[in-house]
Amino acid sequence: MAHLRESVDKALKMLRTLPRVQLNNIRPNPNSKKPTKRGRAQHSGDKHGAGNKGSGQRQNYMRLGYETGNNPFYLRFPYEPYYKGHHLRRQYPPISLLQLQVLLDTNRIDDKQPIDVTTLCNTGLLHLQPASTEYGFQLTDEGIDKFKAKICIEVQHAKESVIAAIERNGGVIRTAYYDPRSLQVMVDPQKWFEKGEPIPRRLLPPQDAVAYYISAKNRGYLADPEEISRERLVLAQKYGYELPRIEDDPDYETLISQKDARQIFYGLEPGWVIGLKDKIIVKSKGFPEDHTKTEEESVIKERNQVL
Repeated sequence: MAHLRESVDKALKMLRTLPRVQLNNIRPNPNSKKPTKRGRAQHSGDKHGAGNKGSGQRQNYMRLGYETGNNPFYLRFPYEPYYKGHHLRRQYPPISLLQLQVLLDTNRIDDKQPIDVTTLCNTGLLHLQPASTEYGFQLTDEGIDKFKAKICIEVQHAKESVIAAIERNGGVIRTAYYDPRSLQVMVDPQKWFEKGEPIPRRLLPPQDAVAYYISAKNRGYLADPEEISRERLVLAQKYGYELPRIEDDPDYETLISQKDARQIFYGLEPGWVIGLKDKIIVKSKGFPEDHTKTEEESVIKERNQVL
């Protein structure tokens, strides 16, 4: 009995010192579990993740999309016409009004000068890749309630609310098309000028984009100026703000500055050669095609064909 009492006391003393039984300290009894034998493949053993025979065991990996002889997914289902030519569609990287206001507040952009693709790319914060079907910037309405600047800006796409936000502050906005070669020149003008090649002419928009750029509602650069003036008043009445008179503005010359339909840079005509090393500008008399038809006539003819 004395021996049994000592064993009980010893067990109770050990239980007092040990932690309580919980899920995190439960362990199986020693040697109660035995590891599974490896076994041989032909005697119900494990295949070691290689599968059963075939190319899977020989590390002869199949090409992407191959379904071991079955009709593949991209052939079982018909294609969607929506995605036809999607890799050729024009892309317009977004820039918000909030970003534009920050660039103006940090003096990365001068609000006293016209703003275009070259101005935005020269900030070092916005990038454009014409080789990846990027055809310019689209101005979005993010931060529309915080935008207070008066600017003259040219972008490639803008919504109605964005146009109203620019014109409410007394600014001017235009949407203009640039072909990939012209955009390549505008993204890095210094690289182009160092080549010693003349400034190319901007091409007219393709047929599917002409309707957008001749519309006065979109402030297209091919639209009639009188129609744009009427649409400015209509938009002001729609959004309930008083349209400022840019004719009385001290920056009137900057606000009305506009490029020609074939012009790429402000103040530089197509065909001119810019010599950065010698700091000279070689002015040409124009392209050979100009002798038969002027640029203004071609733009008007294109506009009449669409209308």
